[in-house]
Amino acid sequence: MDVRVRALETLLTRKGYLDPAALDRIIETYETRVGPHNGARVVARAWVDADFRRWLLADATAAIASLGYTGRQGEHMVAVENTPEQHNMVVCTLCSCYPWPVLGLPPVWYKSAAYRSKAVIDPRGVLADFGVRLPDTTRIRVWDSTAEVRYLVLPMRPPGTGHLDQAALAALVNRDSMIGTGLAGAQPAQAATDSGATP
Repeated sequence: MDVRVRALETLLTRKGYLDPAALDRIIETYETRVGPHNGARVVARAWVDADFRRWLLADATAAIASLGYTGRQGEHMVAVENTPEQHNMVVCTLCSCYPWPVLGLPPVWYKSAAYRSKAVIDPRGVLADFGVRLPDTTRIRVWDSTAEVRYLVLPMRPPGTGHLDQAALAALVNRDSMIGTGLAGAQPAQAATDSGATP
């Protein structure tokens, strides 16, 4: 695949369709300026700052923008909070709408038809595919992203982290926990193939 990509890039550059400097800027943007590290900072701030948490839950677009995370696919954000009583999971059943400024590019499994259908039909099964087991008493709510609204899950803060500063807390937040297919403080699991998921 790498060889094919490089060959295509070379061909497009030679024909004048692609500017290598522009491509480098795009890659640099997605490596450093957008991505799940931004979302992790949002979550960590909400964990340590009750006023910010309330703002995030009331107007996620504005709260996230206050930290400098704006742009394409992040214009209309809603934050949903995980609690012991309710676990939230995000899917886009029609395509792959996804909050790029805070989560980066969507993973392949998020765009797969298998994930998009199973998340709605059997969300607890999808969580099990990702290695997440929740108590039977915990409700699971699935949020369907659209071209108008994109969701960010505010995961529960892991126990025993009261001594950590905001930067250390952000390191506990992974992409899957902000989609709802994982938990904060846990490494993303390798999901079973029947969900079409490969985190």
